[in-house]
Amino acid sequence: MQFVRLGKTGLKVSRICLGCMSYGTPEWRKWMLDEATSRPFYQRALEMGINFFDTADMYSNGASEEVTGRALRDFAQRDEVVIATKVYFPTGKGPNGRGLSRKHVLASIDGSLKRLRTDYVDLYQIHRWDPETPIEETLEALNDVVRSGKARYIGASSMYAWQFAKALYLADAHGWTRFSSMQNHYNLVYREEEREMMPLCREEGIGVIPWSPLARGFLAGNRPRGDEGATIRAREDDYSHRLYRDPGDWDVADRVAEVAKRKGVKPAQVALAWLLHQPGVTAPIVGATRMEHLEDAVAALKIELGEEERKELEEPYKPHPVLGHG
Repeated sequence: MQFVRLGKTGLKVSRICLGCMSYGTPEWRKWMLDEATSRPFYQRALEMGINFFDTADMYSNGASEEVTGRALRDFAQRDEVVIATKVYFPTGKGPNGRGLSRKHVLASIDGSLKRLRTDYVDLYQIHRWDPETPIEETLEALNDVVRSGKARYIGASSMYAWQFAKALYLADAHGWTRFSSMQNHYNLVYREEEREMMPLCREEGIGVIPWSPLARGFLAGNRPRGDEGATIRAREDDYSHRLYRDPGDWDVADRVAEVAKRKGVKPAQVALAWLLHQPGVTAPIVGATRMEHLEDAVAALKIELGEEERKELEEPYKPHPVLGHG
């Protein structure tokens, strides 16, 4: 396993992050794994050297954090793993049960720590930008979370680059804790982040931990043209269908398959290898519901892509509207 610093921090994370959204309860989404089925994935990830685990308070309505906390408690020493979780989406009833108000942030970190069975998280992230709460209020609350010892670092997720730049500026101006990471929507099918967000993160020393690095399985080749898909998630993940349905998206997937066949590896490995080659990318967040998903992700670390191969993979891309901020 390779380890790198998260942005400018001293925190060392594995170059593959295990995304834990798939672990919790199938009552939330049909393709989720229950606790008994998911525990071997945490164990295998640790065996392969992965020390970075990402979840969120809203995944499986909190069950993902509970499963993650119990598994990491049983299979690892707390100081040896990096646990990341997120706040923003609804986790309770009423108007204050969501968003990034001081009230919700401070209540949510306590709820996450209880479910994760830990005194602190290594990375506490805002899951989205909250247009209804002044960013100053959110930043001050997050600063208090760090100062209280409940989080070591803070991060952000999908938003416009101007919003992220504003947040970084205000944190510096007030002496508040600065965002150390950006969890953005970035893969071979969706590369709009290359216009502004990626250059901003490189310039500011922000660690980039992309979500959906395989386009929710689209780049793994499980959604042939004109076919609903080979898996339950491919068929029933409505959010995925909103993100990856343009004809040009299949052109990219076809190109990935061509390069993979020529190199004698799987399409998923090539797609991940391309992302790992991108300047500024720290660790793609990889979901796994079959053990081969984990094996493929780690194998991608050893795949070398020359400049011409990267250009070949990028050539079919067509610009998209902004996707993934909602």
